Amino acid sequence: MKKIIVLFVTVLIASQIVQAQGTVYVSSLNPTSTGSPSVASDYWLAALFETGNNAGGYMLDSIQLGMADALGNPSGFTVMLYAKSSFVGAILPGSSLGTLNGSANPSTAGIYAYTPASNLTLSPSTFYFIVLTAGTTIVNGSYEWSESAYPPSASGDWSVDNAVLHSSNGTSGWSTTPYFGIAQFAITATPIPEPSPSWLLLLGSGIFIYARRALRR
Repeated sequence: MKKIIVLFVTVLIASQIVQAQGTVYVSSLNPTSTGSPSVASDYWLAALFETGNNAGGYMLDSIQLGMADALGNPSGFTVMLYAKSSFVGAILPGSSLGTLNGSANPSTAGIYAYTPASNLTLSPSTFYFIVLTAGTTIVNGSYEWSESAYPPSASGDWSVDNAVLHSSNGTSGWSTTPYFGIAQFAITATPIPEPSPSWLLLLGSGIFIYARRALRR
């Protein structure tokens, strides 16, 4: 009976998530590029966004990056998602939540998609950072994150900060870059629905039946 209840709960949760659809909540992708901040092992970049207020949170589907032509011969491009630093009053990258899968060499201009290696849940009304780095130093070349002068669009109470931060090592010394454009990226996520009253009723009934049978043994 216990296995049946676990299976039942799993199916209900999965069905609710499947019913939701992925939505582009944030986008600053634009065909017109006004410049491009460099990405290298000694020049990390970070862009801030805040999730919406959906009580169940969101499943991250993908992050799309607008890239310009690379300079020199860089390699090892890496895209990560970071939580906000735990320091009070500081809105800076904290710890990495995971590396996203996608092209490790976006050397030609275009839009590149990066996806989580496994399910990655974003909490509601929470700050996160898209963090980029590479495997080579800037003197050997750099990947170029395209930027635009157009303001980003956001929906569902999501928001995005216009400033891009940079650091020489990805752990400290984060500061605003000298670039005045807006980094080009888009975020697609699926809202996680809250349990419906009927779902809670069925779950409670299953637990009650299991507990009553266990007591009779």
